Amino acid sequence: MAEVCDLLCLDLPKAEALRAARLSARDAGLLAEQAAALGDPTRVELAVALRGGGELCVCDLSWVVERPDKVVSHHLRKMRAADVVESRRDGRMVMYSLTPGGARLLAALVPDEVVA
Repeated sequence: MAEVCDLLCLDLPKAEALRAARLSARDAGLLAEQAAALGDPTRVELAVALRGGGELCVCDLSWVVERPDKVVSHHLRKMRAADVVESRRDGRMVMYSLTPGGARLLAALVPDEVVA
């Protein structure tokens, strides 16, 4: 069965309202990048840990998700590039936290009640 209409039955007022309210290509691209940044089980675990712990360093995150520091750093770089997490230097440590957009995306993907 084809996924196309056989008739032109456009509901013009509804279609025009939806077209006017649609996301810009730029915004849709940014959201797709953020969603892709949580498209890996380790990154989802890291985001959940950051949601629960606030600001954490790589050492803490490595301990929580039971992955080597280098693996965690790699995933955090991808998440930072997509603006899902942000970082700040505190002396010799780098502290990570979810961005507001990352927190919203994670809330849609993993509601609070799913995590014990």
